Amino acid sequence: MDVFLTQYDWIQRTRDSLFHYCETLSPSDYVKNLETFGGDSICSLHAHVADCYRVWLGDRALGKSLPKIKSESINNVQEMREIFKQTDVLVHEFLNEFEGKWDQTVQVSFANGDSVKITSLWLFTHTITHEFHHKGQIVKIGRQLGYIPPDTDLIEV
Repeated sequence: MDVFLTQYDWIQRTRDSLFHYCETLSPSDYVKNLETFGGDSICSLHAHVADCYRVWLGDRALGKSLPKIKSESINNVQEMREIFKQTDVLVHEFLNEFEGKWDQTVQVSFANGDSVKITSLWLFTHTITHEFHHKGQIVKIGRQLGYIPPDTDLIEV
């Protein structure tokens, strides 16, 4: 068993549960910006999560030049699901590239000129924990909008 592929499968199942929940929201609530969340919407948080995978795994680890994901160009949950299908392809490419090389480092440079070496394991861990952090915010926003979320913990079955 490849533990990281299995782990990502659980993440995808959990994400699917969250998408099903988001499909119960009105389209206007999915894109509604809430000041209590710094002006973010559920849609913008989803886009931010997908963009994190793109930046850390695609741009930085795999050396790809990928366009930024902009929430304002996404109008509904189905369009976001399509973005995440592309994200899944990218994650699987990353997992295949670094399989068995989880201590391999990647040189990462930042806009302020700083640079650091980060392991491929750190990159994967960062992106998946980042997604779960924002999953919690998405559920919280839904609650503030009056929707009752399902259990969105890891789905194993």
